[in-house]
Amino acid sequence: MSSVPRLVIAAPSSGSGKTTVATGLMAAFAARGLAVSPHKVGPDYIDPGYHALATGRVGRNLDAYLCGPESVGPLFLHGARGCDIAVVEGVMGMFDGAAGEGELASTAHVAKLLRAPVVLVVDASSQSRSVAALVHGFASWDPQVRVGGVILNKVASDRHEELLREALESAGVPVFGVLRRVAQVDTPSRHLGLVPVAERRGDAVDSVGAMAAQVSAGCDLDGLLGLARSAGVLSGAAWEPPFTETARREVVAVAGGEAFTFSYAEHTELLTAAGAEVVTFDPLRDESLPEGTAGLVVGGGFPEVYAAELSANEPLRGSVAALAQSGAPVAAECAGLLYLCRELDGRPMCGVLDATARMTERLTLGYRDAVAVSDSVLAPAGTRIRGHEFHRTVVEPGAGAAPAWGVRTPERRVEGFVQQGVHASYLHTHWASEPGVARRFVERCRTS
Repeated sequence: MSSVPRLVIAAPSSGSGKTTVATGLMAAFAARGLAVSPHKVGPDYIDPGYHALATGRVGRNLDAYLCGPESVGPLFLHGARGCDIAVVEGVMGMFDGAAGEGELASTAHVAKLLRAPVVLVVDASSQSRSVAALVHGFASWDPQVRVGGVILNKVASDRHEELLREALESAGVPVFGVLRRVAQVDTPSRHLGLVPVAERRGDAVDSVGAMAAQVSAGCDLDGLLGLARSAGVLSGAAWEPPFTETARREVVAVAGGEAFTFSYAEHTELLTAAGAEVVTFDPLRDESLPEGTAGLVVGGGFPEVYAAELSANEPLRGSVAALAQSGAPVAAECAGLLYLCRELDGRPMCGVLDATARMTERLTLGYRDAVAVSDSVLAPAGTRIRGHEFHRTVVEPGAGAAPAWGVRTPERRVEGFVQQGVHASYLHTHWASEPGVARRFVERCRTS
């Protein structure tokens, strides 16, 4: 049983200011000396980086599609251990979930699973009295979702604020904050969303500080803390890796740095529990893999932005190719897949796979149901898993590798590569839904 105070920050649509408000609240509560647990609904990797900067704790995802609704509570409790308050940033519009799956994986769904009150962030820049109808609709649409208050964003003036507050009195939903549009709070974006914290460094610290200052000045923090304390009690136990750490440690190198920033915290925890010594390295700067590397994990990120620098690091590319050729286990997702190709946008990469990759204008985005079609270092053939795709690149394969996954989209297709110990795919997966992936990978590190 747990009664960790918690809030879910939702919005009627994307672009309303959820990230600014959620991150600002996290930082503002942390500045008061509270231990704040940061969470993000859905498969987003970038926002949790800002959350971690705001709180000093690892940002964690809550995804009812990738991990199943039954895992949301345990994963939340795992991240929120020992905390005074948890702030959960929603995804898209409050009721927007997995396409064709009803409420599944929506912010509203996760709020219900967490028995948490919702704070609705409303972009009020182009409305006055109509805000009451909007808020009333969201507050009454699903009686099981408790909209406990509103934060009005992008308010133009004192008079605009007065009109909005007057209108919302009739909606019966408290206003917990009013934020004006402040340029320095905006964070830079590019083709896949916000620029990750790891690429901005000092600028990101300044952005989070500006968010905290704006939220502290414009919001009723005491009122929001009181609302968080009204959350229902959560039953059940916190998530734990389903196996015990072993004495023997195998070095698993995990790519990091600016080019590879996409990773779920639970992956490292699962690898460690399965017997790995996880060592992070930076493919932009390190010229060799960590000493004693027995396996390699290259997750998502932005190799297309750093293609020139990755290509220029010939010693590391050779080290990666040699490790793969030895039969050691290598797991690569999305950006990692591109890095293992012969070339990316005409620049030489590791050459592990007989394939080329290039940027396009087309965005591939969405949840995926998948089944392993080949035995690999991650899963035996027939293993079913859920994943997520998010990229603007295409890979043109050559020969010599078997496909990794059979994927159900509007059309059925095969995707990815299995070759010796290499498993490379566009599919982002959350290993907490299938912990055997980490155990199988570490076991292959011991036997390859």
